[in-house]
Amino acid sequence: MSENQAPAAGEVSGFLQADGQRLVNGNGREVLLRGVGFGSWLLPEGYMWSFPDRGDRPRRIERMISELVGEKKAAEFWALYYDRYIGEDDIRRIAEEGFNSVRVPINARFLILMDGDKPIWREDRLALLDRVIGWCREYRLYVILDLHGAPGGQTGTNIDDSEFDRPDLFLEERNAELTVELWALLAARYKDEWIVAGYDLLNEPLPDWFAQYNDRIMPLYKRIVRAIREVDERHMIILEGAHWATDWSIFDEKIDDNVMLQFHKYWNNPDTESIRTYLEYRDRWNAPIFMGEGGENNKLWYAGAFRLFEDHGISWNFWTWKKLERDNSPCEVKRPEGWDRLVGYLEGGEKPSAEEAEKTLWTYLDSLPLDRCVYHRDVVDALLRRPPVRIPAIFYGYGGEGVGYGVAEKRSGALGFRSGDGTDIRFVVSGERTAPNFQHGRGEDWQPDEWLCVQLMPGDWLAYDFLAVSVRGAGSLQVDHGALTDSQGTPTDGSSAGYSLKLRMCAVGEEGMRGRVEVEAEGAAVGWMEAGTEWETVGLTGTILVSPGDRRLVLKAAGDRPVRVMWLEINGLPDC
Repeated sequence: MSENQAPAAGEVSGFLQADGQRLVNGNGREVLLRGVGFGSWLLPEGYMWSFPDRGDRPRRIERMISELVGEKKAAEFWALYYDRYIGEDDIRRIAEEGFNSVRVPINARFLILMDGDKPIWREDRLALLDRVIGWCREYRLYVILDLHGAPGGQTGTNIDDSEFDRPDLFLEERNAELTVELWALLAARYKDEWIVAGYDLLNEPLPDWFAQYNDRIMPLYKRIVRAIREVDERHMIILEGAHWATDWSIFDEKIDDNVMLQFHKYWNNPDTESIRTYLEYRDRWNAPIFMGEGGENNKLWYAGAFRLFEDHGISWNFWTWKKLERDNSPCEVKRPEGWDRLVGYLEGGEKPSAEEAEKTLWTYLDSLPLDRCVYHRDVVDALLRRPPVRIPAIFYGYGGEGVGYGVAEKRSGALGFRSGDGTDIRFVVSGERTAPNFQHGRGEDWQPDEWLCVQLMPGDWLAYDFLAVSVRGAGSLQVDHGALTDSQGTPTDGSSAGYSLKLRMCAVGEEGMRGRVEVEAEGAAVGWMEAGTEWETVGLTGTILVSPGDRRLVLKAAGDRPVRVMWLEINGLPDC
């Protein structure tokens, strides 16, 4: 039996394009992109190798490997690396999990050899792009081509493989010319390839310490778009803001009719207030918006942030699919024996022998294919809110009052998180903290004093959407998000998914008092749960039975006592 799901039938079909604020496929069907990024594949990033600053970008990693094993062996290493890092098994698994897209970051230097001032396009490297695009066509995943490292570098940092830590793309005209030529080449090559969703022109141009050059971004975007449109009129243009894609003040005019605006989101509040500017630009430009990079946090944050995007109709892409020895990405590459010696060498320590280095590096290569990785399905479960999943109570629905929550009396938000909702969010443990901490870049769990809860007065309610998946039968399940239940939430097509529910909750009041929460699933009452004035983990008696698709639970404070809820946990049961 399969617990996986494939993209809904017909969703990935035909050229993707902007239609007002929506994305639609070749059949005119609205599509919300849900995908993963291939960080460190065609532009190796040192932190995904657990390397220090001296190995933080492709050219530094390349130099280290050449110094350790020589140029010939280094060339063999990189050929194997690019071949193995993303394989057909990765693409198949991504589709089986229910994603419908991937973002492919590209380093210009990966594709270009310079003969003096003349670029030589590397056909062998372009063939790798052709291959992954072919796999994505077979498994029905839209592909976003992302120029992550432009000629000269668009950020002046490690993430674009900068040579001199300055944004030479905007300082030297030849780099701008090469960038335009590169996009013209890619557009001509893939102009008839419908599985390519669009062209992400520049990743995160110009951090704020280079903001004096911000007025050069849009003119370059216009040059690139003109070159693309000379050979390709169908593919979507994707524009990122300045300063890690978060500053959209550079967007002074809509430069194409088929355009999508992209922002990135890391390590901050997953609430509507934090994305308000992007929502306003969506209305102003009448164009779709895209959260093109977000992640590098813990699974609790994922369960909130990615629901935020869903509830606001924002396409999204998780960063990143695979990296070394971290459990907050779906695929964890195992750390080879001897890796510490490479790290030590980068930090100025003793140089390993060529034989030792080769053994360690080739062990790493052997660990790259999907079947050699540690697979963290719980990361994907958190992104999709697919049981088993734990959802912090503070991440109730983002659809607004009357949709995601209901309160009889609004409270003023004192914590700077979801302040506009009027719900009563507070720390579980009283202490010195005055604001939430959502910075957990290595995936570490929240500390006890970081947990928040929601206090509900009698009659107040909170809604939580989750993805129900049937596990009956073999093969991948194609999930249609339409309702498959009757008016009482009972499955009408013979398929069903059974779930149990736990809450971490307590009553507010004097010792001995009890607080009650009533539970509804898809509008039907399914039971209630009680707790005393000490925090308890309580389970719902009975089973929540729903059909596959996006489903909703509502928690409502009942009785005459306020209650506090810290988290809810939904777990799947055997076939129902």
